This record gives sequence, structure tokens and C-alpha cells, in this order.
Amino acid sequence: MQVYFDMNYTNRVEFLEEHHRVLESRLGSVTREITDNRACAKEELESLYRKIISYVLLRSGLGSPTDIKTVREVTAALQSVFPQAELGTFLTLSKKDKERQLKELTMIVTGIRLFNRDCGKGGEGIDDLPAVLHVAIPATMQHIDYQLETARSQIYRYTAILEKAANDPLMRAELQPYMLKEALYNIRQYEVFLQIILSDIITGAQEVEMMTKQLGAHLEQLKMTIKSKIAVPTSQVFPIFIALSTLWTSLQNETIVVGVLSNLFTHIQPFLGAHELYFPERVMQCHLNGATVKTDVCRMKEHMEDRVNVADFRKLEWLFPETTANFDKLLIQYRGFCAYTFAATDGLLLPGNPAIGILKYKEKYYTFNSKDAAYSFAENPEHYIDIVREKAKKNTDPRFLLL
Repeated sequence: MQVYFDMNYTNRVEFLEEHHRVLESRLGSVTREITDNRACAKEELESLYRKIISYVLLRSGLGSPTDIKTVREVTAALQSVFPQAELGTFLTLSKKDKERQLKELTMIVTGIRLFNRDCGKGGEGIDDLPAVLHVAIPATMQHIDYQLETARSQIYRYTAILEKAANDPLMRAELQPYMLKEALYNIRQYEVFLQIILSDIITGAQEVEMMTKQLGAHLEQLKMTIKSKIAVPTSQVFPIFIALSTLWTSLQNETIVVGVLSNLFTHIQPFLGAHELYFPERVMQCHLNGATVKTDVCRMKEHMEDRVNVADFRKLEWLFPETTANFDKLLIQYRGFCAYTFAATDGLLLPGNPAIGILKYKEKYYTFNSKDAAYSFAENPEHYIDIVREKAKKNTDPRFLLL
């Protein structure tokens, strides 16, 4: 699961940068056919103009170059800002300036088409991206939320059984805690991956909300600028057309990001299928009998007021929310799990509670699930860090890398 995730997940910024590189690569041959063109004859100039129309369509991603209605609409929009008679001047430009003008023409034509679509006078082949995203994003978030709740329910049950087995030698012999811990690591990591995907989608939802408002504002500004005027200075409308195009490109990006994240989410789910084989529901229920199942939130609340006393430690630094800037953004070791519990219980994962106090040790940050755990770890941090490191070295399963 981790190998698949690592090979297929890229953060939003890197993914979009790569997407744009791929787009530029695909447009490379069309761009060169235009910028290297030395057309002179009428037929050659007409052919060059058709290539520019194709370029505008391909770069904008709004409709198919084989759709006659779309091509006609793009041609009309392009002719209104760049008539064929201007090809002579275009051909005298440097290669770099030609590329710049092609991109600018694409944005202006795209803006014109988006405005025409909003007025009900065009927009052939243009999907209603805001509407699509306002349906797709909440549906994806809801699905991931459901899977997160399902995974966490299993996590809490596994943890409760392991805690019960720690105090029952007969149960340990029957249960094989090692296998259950492996399952716990696996599903904890699945939880982390879902949180990463969900965080990206939430960011996308916020971006879409903001861009949709800006899109509406620009369209309204255009309507107010143009109204019933016969002619409007290009200096007034071109910047708005470009702004519309930029926003629409960003919406296209969000559509791609949501699709990729949804696909990634779908593909990591099957990796959890083996759990039921090793731990059937009837066996789980049997071991849960008499055990207390606690959520992570419940564990946090149990020790919320049980804080470390800084005066007990002269040489160690403890951080607390009210005295530490960006407290909630600190990069916690072991993905926030209690290092002491993991080392002292042969690998049990319990979430640390930052409210108890975060230990800053050698420029790294550690949380603990109880005050006692914090004090025990603080007596000899290197000892417990070494135990965690050795356990990680001995376990070659990539799921263990969540630590």
C-alpha cells in the first residue's frame, strides 16, 4: 500500500507543475509549426491561421478541434482580436515573442468564449466546471469521510484487544499479538493516507469556492463595461478576458486534481482486504468481550488536564499551546504516536496528546499518551529512541515506515 501510494501520490503544487510540463510537451510540435513558419503565399497564410486556431483550442482545452461548431466559434473570437491580416506582423516577431503572443491570444479568446457562454450566445463544448466541482468535491469528501470512520472504528477495536491481551498471558498465546499489531500499523497508515488525500481535496474545495466568486465578479464587470456599447477599448476588456481564462484554467486544474485523488483513494482501498481473513468478525467480537474500546478523542480527553510540570525538568524543554507559536504546526516524530508506549509495549501504537506537553529534544518533537509516559521517556530519551529505531530496522515491511 505504501509503495503504491508513494509512486502515485504527488502534492498539489508538484502535480500541477508536472501537468503543465506535459501540456507544453504535447503542444510542442504545434507550437513549432507556427513559430518556425515562413508563410508567404495566400494558401500558406490561411494554413498558418488554421494552425493558430487549432493551437488556441488545444491549449485552452475547451472543446474538440474536430467539432465544427467549436472551431467556428473559436475562429470568430480569434478574428475579432487577431484578424488574418495581422499574420504578416506576427511572422516578423522573434520565436519567443510569437510564443508569448500565442499564449496571450489563447487567454483572450478563452475569455471571450466564457463571456459569450455566460450570456447564452456561445460556449460550445465548454463544461460547467463550477457546477461539476460543486458536486464532485463534496461527494468525494463524503466517501473518504465514511472510509475514515470505518477505518478508525477498526483501529479502536484492534487497540482495545491489544491492550486487553497485554494483561492476559493466555489471550496473548491464542491471539498472536504480532499479527494484530501488523494489521494495526497497516490500517493506521491507511488512515494517514486518507487524511492526506482529504486535506488536498479540502484545499481544492476552498480554492474552487474562491475562484467561483471571482469568476462571477469578472463576468459581472464585463457586462457592466460592455453593456450596449458598439465599441469598447481593448485596454478595458482584454485584462478581464485574461483574468477569466486564468481562473478557468485553475478550475480545470482542480478538476484534474480531484480526479487523480479520487482514483488514488479507490486504488489503496483493496490493500486492506486481508484483515478479515486473519481476524474474522466473530473472532474480533470474542476478544472484545470485556475490553474497553476508546476513540483517539476519548484518549485525549482522559489526560487533557494531566500536564507535565516543567519545574521537574531542568535540562529538557517542554512546549505548550499557550506559550508556543504555531504549536499545532510542529512536525511531531512518529506521526504523533507515543514513542514510550511503542517502545515499552513491543510496538503498540497509541496517539500522543500534545496538551500534556510536547518534548523538544535535539530539535525534534515528541508527544505522549499520558503524563507517566512523558516522564518515563524524558528520563532517558536516547534509550527509547534507540528501541524504536531498532524495531524499525528489524521490520522490513514498508508499512512500518509510517514511524
